[in-house]
Amino acid sequence: AQLRYSVAEDREPGSSVGDLAKDLGVEVRSLATRNLRLVSEGEQRHFQVDLAAGVLLLDSRLDREALCGQSPTCSLHLQLVLENPLQLHRVEVDVLDVNDNAPQFPKPEVVLEITEVANPGTRLPLEVAEDPDMGSNSISTYELSPSKHFTLSINVRGDGVKMPEIVLEKPLDREKVAVHHLTLTALDGGNPVKSGTAKVTIHVLDANDNPPVCDPPISKVYLEENVPVGTLVTKLNVTDLDEGPNGDVEYSFKISNNSPGKFIKLFSLDPRTGEIRTKAPLDYEESSAYEIAVRARDKGSPAMEGHCHLRVELIDINDNSPEIVLTSLSSPVQEDATPGTVIALIGVKDSDSGDNGQVRLQIAKELPFKLVSSFKEHFSLVTNGPLDREKASGYNITVRAVDSGSPQRATQKTFYLRIADVNDNAPNFSSPFDTAHVQENSLPGTSVFSLSASDPDEGSNAKLTYSILDNGMQDVPISTYFRIDQDNGTVYTLRALDYEQDKVFQVPVEVKDAGSPALSSTAVVHVFVLDENDNAPTIVYPSVPKGSAFHQTIPPLAEPGYLVTKIVAVDADSGHNAWLSYQLQETAEALPFQVERRSGEIRVAQALRESEDPHRLVVEVRDNGTPSLSTSVVIVISPEENSVQDFAKSLELPESSPKDPNLTLYLIISLVSISLVSCVMFALVAARC
Repeated sequence: AQLRYSVAEDREPGSSVGDLAKDLGVEVRSLATRNLRLVSEGEQRHFQVDLAAGVLLLDSRLDREALCGQSPTCSLHLQLVLENPLQLHRVEVDVLDVNDNAPQFPKPEVVLEITEVANPGTRLPLEVAEDPDMGSNSISTYELSPSKHFTLSINVRGDGVKMPEIVLEKPLDREKVAVHHLTLTALDGGNPVKSGTAKVTIHVLDANDNPPVCDPPISKVYLEENVPVGTLVTKLNVTDLDEGPNGDVEYSFKISNNSPGKFIKLFSLDPRTGEIRTKAPLDYEESSAYEIAVRARDKGSPAMEGHCHLRVELIDINDNSPEIVLTSLSSPVQEDATPGTVIALIGVKDSDSGDNGQVRLQIAKELPFKLVSSFKEHFSLVTNGPLDREKASGYNITVRAVDSGSPQRATQKTFYLRIADVNDNAPNFSSPFDTAHVQENSLPGTSVFSLSASDPDEGSNAKLTYSILDNGMQDVPISTYFRIDQDNGTVYTLRALDYEQDKVFQVPVEVKDAGSPALSSTAVVHVFVLDENDNAPTIVYPSVPKGSAFHQTIPPLAEPGYLVTKIVAVDADSGHNAWLSYQLQETAEALPFQVERRSGEIRVAQALRESEDPHRLVVEVRDNGTPSLSTSVVIVISPEENSVQDFAKSLELPESSPKDPNLTLYLIISLVSISLVSCVMFALVAARC
């Protein structure tokens, strides 16, 4: 917002200037919490804010004449800054003039000379009185004390200044009156009226009766501010009707308190030719116009003089580059800031005037920001789209200010805006499924697998912690089998694993960041237990107690190839570790029997003798593991008469024998294990595809 107040220059300190809270539409009690600050654009502080009442107070007595000099308007510019949200308001306070100064002449007594041959209508210029007040409080008119010979004439100069002149009404006679004493009074237009006086003494002289005359008496010249030193401004046109020394004119600058004489440092005057030239660089921004008073005096006796008034108005040239002022910057800014969030407050100034002082601000179009004009020469930099710290952690923002002059002048200012991280990215595993293998019977603490996750956030939002979830798929919680290092994601065993009990584990792992709120993701590690040859073969038929022998009878005249019996064995291991082979242990004498290596069938190898003694066979069953494990059974074969082999019964014996109830269970376990492993493998292949 932009507020405007006015205050008279004679107000006491502490006086109220305006109700800020009411005019801004802000509650008084929120001013302190929003950290209301008053920023003056000048070097001196004239105002203060009463946060309890929400009003703008006068901090010191104002002197309009000291603040603004002879400027027709006098304004003080302030800036109000509110936070949460950040706002900038402009306050303009007009200082109203009060008639607190009386007119005053440069000198209390003025001495003038006039020749007695002066014709009626001759004019005697007088010093202009000064009144620092402006407008109606400035000098309104002049009055001259009554006189038979002189009257007062008032002319208005180009800048509006009233110039008093004494005009001769009747011819003078020096022999009758040699000196005339008058009183000149300057009156202002204030209420009540104030005045100042000066004594005017006029000496009547003989001789030189024609003063130099400037044609025109008041003139105006336009000059560009960047002209070279030594440029001719003008040549005064002055004439004197007298001849000889009385008509020989010399020129000089006329300085008064009303014309402080700054122009003397900038302009030179040739005393003989009346040429006025520049002698120093001119700056429109320092002063846009100069009033030059020139005295033209002849060399008569007494000398007479005329006065020329020249107003030099400068034409502004685009010789000042814009100035960028970064009033406030909010850095860092959260990456989830909504579009329209104010990032910075930027002011711009250009000392030139007109189009040369009209400034435009620009930033690169590809940036997610835009400039919004708050009010004259003040802009807000706001977000114009979503921010993503993971794509850009900060921006170098270059603000370019270009004026409308010809040629254009530009300035740029670069500042860095940092983007603060928000926990908007969940941790991510490289794959939602992984496989690992571990040997059964491995020692507790064996490393199984290392998972790795990444999080594009930073700081605590990217600090990851790993943990194992219990999914209830095993009878015993998965956390009793495995543990995970919460920092690096390495999975370890907690106890030795048994392939025959559990062939595969599904280990769900969760990774969670330390953000607020925390984000997480999961992955499943399929841990396959590798079989180890840790189980010896078990003979399920014939089933005999340990240390005993199995007795089998055959006919005495059994022919070669006769099936004596069949050894049935199983191995709890799998794969090569469960491949079994059968063989007879070597003896001192050759036996008439042989055993099939793969089937375990014992058959007659050669014809038996009629009176054959019983034969003792030791059958060894060995698996294919490394190292190989084995077991053995002792079979005593006795030839007996009337012994008949029941082949059907022999073949069905392993399944129906009441002594071998575990055979079916072992076969079922093997079938289920193979099926389970196959299903898991098919599931993994499907997931990867």
